Amino acid sequence: MASGERIFVQAIRRYCADHGIAVDVRPGGWLIAMRRGYERRFAFGYDIGLNSAIAHRLANDKSATAEALALAGVPCIPHHLFLNPKLGVHIAGSGGREAMQALLAQHPQGVVVKPNEGTSGRSVFKVTTEAELGRAIAEVFSMSAGLVISPYVEIEDEVRVVLLDDVPLVLYSKQRGADWRHNLDSGAKPVLLEDGEVRSACAKLAIDAASAIGIAFASIDVVCVDGAWKVLEINSGVMMEALGRLHPELVQATYDAALDRVFGES
Repeated sequence: MASGERIFVQAIRRYCADHGIAVDVRPGGWLIAMRRGYERRFAFGYDIGLNSAIAHRLANDKSATAEALALAGVPCIPHHLFLNPKLGVHIAGSGGREAMQALLAQHPQGVVVKPNEGTSGRSVFKVTTEAELGRAIAEVFSMSAGLVISPYVEIEDEVRVVLLDDVPLVLYSKQRGADWRHNLDSGAKPVLLEDGEVRSACAKLAIDAASAIGIAFASIDVVCVDGAWKVLEINSGVMMEALGRLHPELVQATYDAALDRVFGES
């Protein structure tokens, strides 16, 4: 096992070793080929291939996720999409900058600007002035085909729910550090939720969200705003690196359950 290898890769190696499955981890660990007899399966990034193509694409698109959830009546944080002008006026349309400025004017407490696709809180900006908005737009568009703008809200708590076939396997809160964001890569700490009203409410909301886009294996972030729980985003790739350092058995068992589905195990 390579030193410094991601917990996700380690979990797949252990599962394959226990089940007589040949595994080939390509350089960097981002593509993993698993073979049992004539059966071949792949893992890419943090995705093990359980989700349909459309569910995967919806989950990876923050704006599309918010639209789909709204159509299904699932409470969520809105994400307004703006395409990069470099795509051309026929694709990106016109008047995008004015519409962004209008959104900022509607939310004097500020807005959040971030790439439409992506995880781990990279290139996420809290914006309260037009100057800050301009800098955020330039930064995101320098590396992304689209950005989304959401109203800034005071998040009282954020919980991640890992679901497999509508069964919540892992629920933990993200205890924020000095940063205003709850991203684990920004210093937040995962704390497992005990049974109770919060756990039940978060599990139900996550199940409703997964059902709305038809996703089988996902991590779903839900946030508490003004005492009400809403979906923030859905992740088709299930990353549990920070949790795995604290609760390795739970993380291994979760990936084992998902891989059982991949290989048709009971």
